[in-house]
Amino acid sequence: MPGDEPVSGGPTRDERAGDEPTNRGPTSGEGAGGGPTSGEGAGDGPTRGERAGDEPTNGELARGGLHRRAMRLEWGTNAWNGLEVFVAVGLGVAARSLALVAFGLDSLVEVFATLVVIRHLGDTREDRGDVRTHRALRRIAAAFWLLAAYLLVSGGRGLAAHDVARHSPAGIAYLAVTAVVMFGLARQKKKVAAAMGSEPLAREAAMTFLDGCLSVGIMAALAANMGLGWWWADAAAAVAVAGLAIREGTESWRQGAPHAEGDAAR
Repeated sequence: MPGDEPVSGGPTRDERAGDEPTNRGPTSGEGAGGGPTSGEGAGDGPTRGERAGDEPTNGELARGGLHRRAMRLEWGTNAWNGLEVFVAVGLGVAARSLALVAFGLDSLVEVFATLVVIRHLGDTREDRGDVRTHRALRRIAAAFWLLAAYLLVSGGRGLAAHDVARHSPAGIAYLAVTAVVMFGLARQKKKVAAAMGSEPLAREAAMTFLDGCLSVGIMAALAANMGLGWWWADAAAAVAVAGLAIREGTESWRQGAPHAEGDAAR
């Protein structure tokens, strides 16, 4: 009977639609072949934006290398100047050379200037208006002037007292080595400062160069005293270098002057 016979055993249209996959492609929220969606990285990896934020750029890598090189140069200068204090002062006392003693003591001023730059380079905070940069320049200027004052007083006293230094071949040899080291350090610092755009490092490089000039001047004075009997050359060399220190200090102060009011407000 029609009421007792089962209907056709095939699935209805609705059942086929539910059981059989369609041939439609992936939806906008799915990747092809069940892959990640457009908002997901393959294998849950970082997206392009995340990779760009995590990986340093070539410019950042280059600047990081320059920063490390600058710090090595500054700490190397500090190490040499620390040695210089004891060696030069000891040789100066033994030879009764005012210029040698002054050369050793001025290294303390140079250590201060180097520490100013090291502190500046180590501060990674944003320097709005270059306030910290110009503060560092003014401190270096003060170090130049302190050095000049010491050399002027020492040299003037030596000339007035007619101080005659003893011969010091060891002092001449040490000053020759120091001149080579200081000129080499100054050249490297100047190059790194130009690449970094660091004014304090550039001014401190000028002080390192001045230290080399002071080495040559005092070495020549000691040689003239030993070979020609020019007793006044020792003190005159100190006075001449004091003039260079005043000029460099004035230049450093001039570069730091524009932010004087803003700095004072802080």
